[in-house]
Amino acid sequence: MIISLDIAVERWPIAGTFTISRGSKTEAAIVVCTLSDGVHSGRGECVPYARYGESIDSVCAEIEGLRDALSKGATRNDLPGLIHAGAARNAVDCALWDLEAKRQGTSVTSLLGLPELHDLTTAVTVSFGDAATMAKAASGFADRPLIKVKVGGENDAERIRAVALAAPSSRIIIDANEGWTNANILENMLACARAGIALIEQPLPAGNDAILAEIPHPVPICADESAHGTDDLHKLLGRYDSINIKLDKTGGLTEALRMHNRARELGFGIMVGCMVGTSLAMAPAVIVAQDADFVDLDGPLILKQDRTPGLEFNGSRVSPPKPELWG
Repeated sequence: MIISLDIAVERWPIAGTFTISRGSKTEAAIVVCTLSDGVHSGRGECVPYARYGESIDSVCAEIEGLRDALSKGATRNDLPGLIHAGAARNAVDCALWDLEAKRQGTSVTSLLGLPELHDLTTAVTVSFGDAATMAKAASGFADRPLIKVKVGGENDAERIRAVALAAPSSRIIIDANEGWTNANILENMLACARAGIALIEQPLPAGNDAILAEIPHPVPICADESAHGTDDLHKLLGRYDSINIKLDKTGGLTEALRMHNRARELGFGIMVGCMVGTSLAMAPAVIVAQDADFVDLDGPLILKQDRTPGLEFNGSRVSPPKPELWG
């Protein structure tokens, strides 16, 4: 039984400015949920996302709305009937996993019956900007095996060419964040093919992507804003080749694992991504990402500093979380 629920709002400055096609930000505003049974505590972090109608206030209110149910013994399996998928449910779901692991003196991995976690190679991110600025940023990552590049504006073909030339040995993910149109998608996809791009992420707006079932995919296409939970997967068949699983979309680790397993059954490739947050948000995603085709968990690297203890990053390699952090 949960005796106490604490909701904390934290703001973590970003190193410089993080820019995508929808705008820029200089800090990560997050919500941390801490649940305690009086002896042990578990934590979960989420990042409210305005694109999905979320705010700091709305997410805090949603978590607060679960206080009574949690005090009466509501479990992770009860959450879908109590709250919709999204950031608030993610924070509570992950806090419940962390609390159970600490109660039992074991790891979340063991609770799930999974093998020991291994290190992962994560993408590093190049923010949206003009072609020359993005090429300069990409050249600084030219020794990294995987780079994610934010596009989604006019002249994206020029940006794609520039970053590919600046990091010729890296695999590159192009993330348009819904910024392309039916009028320019073929031009941009061909530019990606010529540049040897490994993956194109969410080129068209969610709900306006029917053309993806009609045109060739010279580069595999990954759904992000179009893919929230397991129930979305059947709608993506024939349009997307891969899906991006983010715990702030699925509503936590529980649904993320369910989505992962069903996506594999349907033949989708898997990317595991994140919002810009601290290592506490990335830690449960490391479990989902163990066999992912693409991993994008560099949120802490975008911040001026991470929480302590945090995940250990060695270049593009990220180690599994220690119990002091989560799980």
